[in-house]
Formats: sequence, C-alpha cells, structure tokens
Amino acid sequence: MTAAREEILRRIRAAAVPPAPEPPRHYLRHAPGLDPDDREAVLALFAERLEEYGARVLRTDRPGPAVARALTEQGARSLVVPDGLPAEWTAEWEAEEGGRVRTDRPPLGKAELDATDAVLTGCAAAVADSGTLVLDGGPAQGRRAATLLPDLHVCVVRAEQVCSALPGALARLDPARPLTFVSGPSATADIEMIRVKGVHGPRRLAVVLLG
Repeated sequence: MTAAREEILRRIRAAAVPPAPEPPRHYLRHAPGLDPDDREAVLALFAERLEEYGARVLRTDRPGPAVARALTEQGARSLVVPDGLPAEWTAEWEAEEGGRVRTDRPPLGKAELDATDAVLTGCAAAVADSGTLVLDGGPAQGRRAATLLPDLHVCVVRAEQVCSALPGALARLDPARPLTFVSGPSATADIEMIRVKGVHGPRRLAVVLLG
C-alpha cells in the first residue's frame, strides 16, 4: 500500500502542468458613455457623484480660500492635519477665522481626534464614476484614524488625480499600502432602513477640486 501511494505521488510530481492562461481582461476601463480623455467631462462627473452623496464640492485653482470656505460653512473651529500638509492650505482660515490647527505628530489620541471638528487631507487618487476618494497614508494624507474620527473631512483633490473609473485608479495605487476608499459622507441604514450618518467615519465631507 505504501509503495503504491509513493508511486502515485511520484507520478503527480512528475506530471507536466501547463501554465494557467492569462485571464481575459476585456472589462470596461472607463466610465460608461464617457470619453476618458475629456478631462472636463470626467471632473464634472466626479463632482456630480459627490454631490449625489451629499458632499460639498468646491472647484478652484487656489486651495487656501476654498479650504477656508469649506471649514467656515461647516462651522469648524478646530482642525487636525497630517504631517507634510502644505501650510498655505490652512493659512487663510487661521488668519481670518482664528481656527485652531493641530498637526497629528506625535499621533493624537482617539479622544483628542474625536473632539476635533475637522480633518484636512489630500488623497492618492479619485474615481469619477463612483465619486470615490482613495487615501493611502502617503504625503498630506496621514493616519486612517485621523480621517475617521473628526466629524468633518475636507479633502483636496488635484484634477490630474481623478480617474474616469476604478481600473485607472487601481493602476496608480500600491496594494501594499493601507488603502481607504471614501464615497461620500459616512452613512448606513438599520434593519428598518433608517439612515444614520457618521457610523463608520465623518458625517460630513467637503472636496476641494483643484484645476
């Protein structure tokens, strides 16, 4: 019995197994009905999707005034920012509104983050078709905890970071990094279909779209 088993295993190991064929990748790589090279159309779709979720979208070439407006409109008085965030993004709000800015270095505790009105970040990529922001903990993005606990998230997105659909965004991302996908303000519904905001993250989202 043992000899027969060993012979079977020997034959299995010696068998020539052809390499698996490359799976077909004929899926659509851009938003349906949208020319991915038409940047204005891509950005317009991105803003439309965000607004459908209830996010505030500010289109501008100057981030400072738009960030100040977003924070002021939402009544924010305190703000946490990741290390490496450009100082000019918050300078106007600090000067005109007297807002308090804290850098998340060393890392703030959960209670401190929860007591802060807003967080301001950049992003790694964005998806127009789904109105999604992708953060990977890179420059101007910071820790995941700092983007989840404050009640308001203001995110600055450069026009060139917005991809038509998810495949384009995935090609820009490193899967080994801690990726966070944000599609609108946090909300969920219970068994009675009552919508509740802020369960998994900030109740409010504002996007400053540059370009």
